[in-house]
Amino acid sequence: MRPNHPAAKRAAKQPRRPAKRVDETETVLGRNPVLECLRAGVPATALYVALGTEADPRLTESVSRASDLGISILEVPRTDLDRMTANHLHQGIALQVPPYNYAHPDDLLAAAINAPPALLVALDNISDPRNLGAIVRSVAAFGGHGVLIPQRRSASVTAVAWRTSAGAAARIPVARATNLTRTLKDWANRGLRVVGLDAGGDTELDDLDGNDPLVVVVGSEGKGLSRLVRENCDEVVSIPMAGQTESLNASVAAGVVLAEIARQRRS
Repeated sequence: MRPNHPAAKRAAKQPRRPAKRVDETETVLGRNPVLECLRAGVPATALYVALGTEADPRLTESVSRASDLGISILEVPRTDLDRMTANHLHQGIALQVPPYNYAHPDDLLAAAINAPPALLVALDNISDPRNLGAIVRSVAAFGGHGVLIPQRRSASVTAVAWRTSAGAAARIPVARATNLTRTLKDWANRGLRVVGLDAGGDTELDDLDGNDPLVVVVGSEGKGLSRLVRENCDEVVSIPMAGQTESLNASVAAGVVLAEIARQRRS
């Protein structure tokens, strides 16, 4: 969509809404998970190390990375760490991760139409945070502008999702929609073409025009797209596959479609 397009002007004038947060701070436990989070640049506020914990290369690297990132490093009695983690297995180390700051859907739309052609991804029935993180990574890799998730019954941007995104969650905004169908209708009214991705789609990926301003809606591998979301798609695309493979993991399917859109836009 061109910046001077009427829909672009309307979206640009929309007031910015306050970001929404996950309700609780998350605590990542264990030497491998903590180190993976720090390597991925997961934003954290504190690294807790139990007094008397035997050091190994993972703990040493975690403390060093936390120091380099300006994260508070707190030595606490093991009994305190047990209490903080509800006696779960922590291996003497825990990382405190604050709630994720979600963008508002209007902010995603504004960012997309100000850097045409717009490319957004919406998730429907995606409950695994690893799928969310992998899709965020693909959006970053193939020139997308943001990811939209439902506020309820959806994976959230947890430390697991952030880690799976390999740091892309720091660059690609994720917004939450109170009502996914209503938000998709609003985006369609503002000039985006809503393309569903489903194994039972009536349009093959080869026939998709990826040069339009798009929002690609990804359903889960098991449930696919919900009825209302599917009914509000301009078209539903399927990925042609050889052999007996019936479906792809949601994040893999999203990556295939985004790669094809990026290929068309380079041509």
